[in-house]
Amino acid sequence: MALCPLLGFGVALSFNIAGPCIPGEHYMLPPERRLGRVLQLIEERKYFTLHAGRQTGKTTSLMWLEDHLDAAGGCRALWVDLETAREQPDVARAMAAVLDAIDRALAQRHHAWSRPGRAEVDAMLARPQSALLAYLQHLVGLESQPLVLLCDEADGLVGEAMVSFLTQLRHGYIERSRVPFPASVVLVGQRQVRDYSLRQEERRTLTWLGTTSPFNITAEATTLGPFTEAEVGELLGQHTAATGQRFAPEATARIYELGQGHPWLTNALADQIVRRDVKDRGTEVTAAHVDAAKETIILERRSHIDSLVARLREPRVRRILAPMLTGGTTEGDVLDDDFAYVVGLGLVGMARGQWAIANPIYQEVIPRALTYVQQGQIAVEPAVFVQPDGSLDMGKLMAEWQVFWRKDGHLAAEGFAYREAGPHLMLMAFLQRIVNGGGRVEREYGLGRGALDLMIFWRGARHAIEVKLRRDTETEAEALEQVGRYLNHAEIGDGWLVMFDLRKEVSWADKLFLREVQHEGKTIRIVGC
Repeated sequence: MALCPLLGFGVALSFNIAGPCIPGEHYMLPPERRLGRVLQLIEERKYFTLHAGRQTGKTTSLMWLEDHLDAAGGCRALWVDLETAREQPDVARAMAAVLDAIDRALAQRHHAWSRPGRAEVDAMLARPQSALLAYLQHLVGLESQPLVLLCDEADGLVGEAMVSFLTQLRHGYIERSRVPFPASVVLVGQRQVRDYSLRQEERRTLTWLGTTSPFNITAEATTLGPFTEAEVGELLGQHTAATGQRFAPEATARIYELGQGHPWLTNALADQIVRRDVKDRGTEVTAAHVDAAKETIILERRSHIDSLVARLREPRVRRILAPMLTGGTTEGDVLDDDFAYVVGLGLVGMARGQWAIANPIYQEVIPRALTYVQQGQIAVEPAVFVQPDGSLDMGKLMAEWQVFWRKDGHLAAEGFAYREAGPHLMLMAFLQRIVNGGGRVEREYGLGRGALDLMIFWRGARHAIEVKLRRDTETEAEALEQVGRYLNHAEIGDGWLVMFDLRKEVSWADKLFLREVQHEGKTIRIVGC
């Protein structure tokens, strides 16, 4: 039956890019596949955290858990969204919001459950430092079955409200063998407990978080893993089964390569293609369609991308990402918790034994977002670098880059919040401005690499660029060794080495040069800056 016959709305499935997945409305994979460890910890009556980056399926998982646990019998499950208590440091107001969220969830989805009356709740809120403790004790005491409490957006609480929230849960956990309290509590958000928003003095108040905490943040913190490549294919296959439109194998591989199985990125790429770019269901989706969809998602700054960009301003994120952009290493005062934080946000992960940006889309989004304003101020016409046969004139492009760097670029680079990465960011802004519309720039960077690898794809041709900073210790010979390895890896016979000379005693006349050298059978053009 149509949802709205007058408008012709049917029950066609779609790729979900907003909110939790709904069975029968969205293409989706079985949530239980990713929740084996979570179910085990609930069965063991643990209190723990479930953390994952934005739009990775947390709420979809909690909705499934509530339904599954209730249907299985033996316990009651309650999913509570704590969004209304977000960023509210006042304990009284935060606890009122938390209790209201619990009460609203009970009223909407669990009508048969007994719960405290309004007068009882008001009496509890008169003592906000114990209101949550009292409410949960009362709630659990009204029923014979154990309660599993699923707290969504738990990491949105801050300051004294967060301290009170965690402390009350701790008291209930300790006393639950004598006083009714939830059998298991799951705190769900983008971060582990140790990364919740607390001042240093508040962390000292909660020293139990790292020792006798019911939330064992080293052994009992769980996360939602990304889709595998096979699962990406399975999800896309649901669209094929429903509509007949096929994704070519290389398109499926490209979607996985770009998003690395991130649920929102996977769905967003597929949705952009089938809903806007390739509406003819008889047309097979190709890798070229995937690349075009990727570019649209980045340029339109969809909500997920905007959320990612907002994180780039945070000092903890900048301390990790800034040296990544240059291929350097972090400062000595960067803590393990800083890495845990950016990993929990889904920005960074471990690849081939090194910290790196989580996926190729984020690799593009980060420098493009950081240089968006600068790109719009680069007064260079891209067409002047296109030769009559349509190829890109790299020599002319690099010569113009040197002029720009000498005149305006080096000054603009000093204005970046990511100041150490300023030269790299300005070069990427310049190249992005040139290739927009005719090609693309792919970037590879990470901690300890010692350089930034860029690859310009232009109408079937590839142009490899290695970017290095030269201070007192770096030499041209070392840089040539590195670019040689890059060219070997890319299987290209020639490339470019852009060296930013940061030595203060060297004049512009000596810094700016362009020359060609042969190195181990490779032609390398060195661009001095």
